[in-house]
Amino acid sequence: MIWLSYGRADELRAALDDNPGIGWVQLPWAGVDAFSDLLAEQDRPGLLWTSAKGAYAQPVAEHAFTLTLALLRVLPKRARALSWSTLPEGRSLYGRHVVIIGAGGIALELIRLLEPFGTTVTVVRRSAQPVAGAARTVQTSALHEVLPDADVVVVAAALTKDTRHLIGAPELALMNRNANLVNVGRGPLIDTDALVAALAAGSIAGAALDVTEPEPLPDGHPLWTEPRCLITPHSADTPEMTAPLLAERIRLNVLAFLGDGRFVGVVDPQRGY
Repeated sequence: MIWLSYGRADELRAALDDNPGIGWVQLPWAGVDAFSDLLAEQDRPGLLWTSAKGAYAQPVAEHAFTLTLALLRVLPKRARALSWSTLPEGRSLYGRHVVIIGAGGIALELIRLLEPFGTTVTVVRRSAQPVAGAARTVQTSALHEVLPDADVVVVAAALTKDTRHLIGAPELALMNRNANLVNVGRGPLIDTDALVAALAAGSIAGAALDVTEPEPLPDGHPLWTEPRCLITPHSADTPEMTAPLLAERIRLNVLAFLGDGRFVGVVDPQRGY
């Protein structure tokens, strides 16, 4: 079964209950948190789940890179300006320390984009297995150790029960005042209230969010008028960008289903990614 809706988990559950012979389900998102309860409930031998994880790495990493440059160059403030500023603001990306939370396709592609800028990259991931192109790889338990020296923190992890509010008040307090935060993963990875407070206090330099909690971010929310914040409406990968990438993922997995069994983007139902 190829499920092209980004939600409607109850309908998918009903389809699986009515057709117990289904042996493979392809989901359309890289993140599968919308289906996490269903995945755990339907976890059984003979049923394989695949997602689009890794398929959209290029456009999302490109967006994360764009947001990083925008923050360093103070573009949220510049875009709102109504008069000429004489303050010498803005920082270069060259030689900066970038911490990337997550080690999937987005992280790998972002590391490649950062390479010409001579950045030092630290990857924070579930395991300590080294990541190609990163100067250092640490486990999530060591997140607090690497935050104080980060110039940019990019959140690109999967949302699970263990990663919800991975960045909260304690983590924001550890970041230095010149550090910027970028989220292209899922909104609940960051505690929104804690971020609002940190930005208002000037304890971090800025934040750029392609995903928010809640989402969509309601009109009148303080982040809309926060001068240090840049928000894009979950647009890192538009349908125009993702349609051919998802089609290729489906093509490969149909071939795997019909023949060699070499599925791409296999999901662990218990881990939720």
